[in-house]
Amino acid sequence: MEIESIGPTFARGAEELGVVMTPSIGVAFQQYYSYLAERNATMNLTAISGVRDVVTQHFLDSIALVKFASFQEAHVIDIGSGAGFPGVPLKLVEPSIKLTLLEATLKRVEFLSSLCSKLDLEVACICARAEELSKNPDVREKFDIAVSRGVARMNVLSELCLPFVRVGGILIAMKSVTTNEELAESRVALLALGAEERGCFDYTIPGTNITHRAIVINKTSRTPEKYPRRFARIQKSPL
Repeated sequence: MEIESIGPTFARGAEELGVVMTPSIGVAFQQYYSYLAERNATMNLTAISGVRDVVTQHFLDSIALVKFASFQEAHVIDIGSGAGFPGVPLKLVEPSIKLTLLEATLKRVEFLSSLCSKLDLEVACICARAEELSKNPDVREKFDIAVSRGVARMNVLSELCLPFVRVGGILIAMKSVTTNEELAESRVALLALGAEERGCFDYTIPGTNITHRAIVINKTSRTPEKYPRRFARIQKSPL
């Protein structure tokens, strides 16, 4: 299978986002794209395909988060990482990140482990459900930043993610711009979980007319031990 070059589209977009590019970073993203395209042909990693769409809607969308928080030397957990977004692109542009990728599907975790090996990245790849893993004291409230591209509503996503974040850390939820009502309904949940909204930051992905939103949540106090609840309970009775 012939693999297209990501070069021009990615380089222009990264520059627009203010991300300093080096030849080695460009090579790494090309390797990422090539391996993703290869594996996606035989397993369901992402519905997005083709060099332009992968570069814009996966790579550039992921690294756009550097505009909204300092990732240098941060302990970061990507919850529901899927094919590695946004965690792996963030690690490639900020190598000092101590990254953990959390994914509940074993085949995707195997892909992530293989990907990180190919890219020579030191990353922890964990196969587990967020609501179960966050009960483990080794990871509970240990991370500076949690990131998630999850499709769950903010009150559900917050209960799954905030138990991983240390007091003083942040959750960055990647959302669409049509989330005002969803965010408003989550404020009770944030209060219960020991957090508060810092702000919503809308951004247009370079090279597209697609606008996304980064919702940044501050962790202000410890999350009560009773959270997160079992997933069935979270779904049935969201905070």
